[in-house]
Amino acid sequence: MNRFSLLRLWTLAWLTSVWVLLWGNVSPANILGGIAVGLGIMMLLPLPKVPVEGRIHLRSILTLTGVFFYYAAESSLSVAWLAVRPQSPPVTGVLRCRIAIKSDLVLTLFVDAMNLVPGTMVLEIDQTRRLLYVHVLDMGSQKSVDSFYAYVRHLERLFIAAFERETDWRPSPLHFQEYERYHGVLGDDITTPPEGRRDDKKIDDEREGKWT
Repeated sequence: MNRFSLLRLWTLAWLTSVWVLLWGNVSPANILGGIAVGLGIMMLLPLPKVPVEGRIHLRSILTLTGVFFYYAAESSLSVAWLAVRPQSPPVTGVLRCRIAIKSDLVLTLFVDAMNLVPGTMVLEIDQTRRLLYVHVLDMGSQKSVDSFYAYVRHLERLFIAAFERETDWRPSPLHFQEYERYHGVLGDDITTPPEGRRDDKKIDDEREGKWT
């Protein structure tokens, strides 16, 4: 059974579970009804195919989950302090960051994770150039900005380790119809230098010219 079939079975199981939860009673009739409704939705209202191009690493997912909850708790405390501290409101703004995640599915999960962490909200996604425009609650100091970028890079590395390691990456035929045209802009050759810092603006300027 290929990945697409497994994904279809997972979708059917998820739709069936939602149907049973809506009825609030686990019974053979509700389960069969959920399967029938799920099959009807999948055949009559098909969603676009989403390519699955990496592999799941359970240990890395557990690490990612733990780090995510840590960031969520830390950010919740920071936002609470910003709300009650006897000072003026924090300086807010939008920051731009390039993401080295290649799969649209994993990128969606990454954006969802960022939106669930208090204090950050992804406003726009440049899918082709892999750029995110993120509203950040606290930009009052260079330390706060550097902390945000460090958080993004850490989360990015964990997602790549959990879902699309280079050794497991198998591009799907559905991965961008014009993949050859954009190859090298999707993050394939974006690596973190030995000193641990990556100049995304310099990388983009070398590829596409000055940002406007």
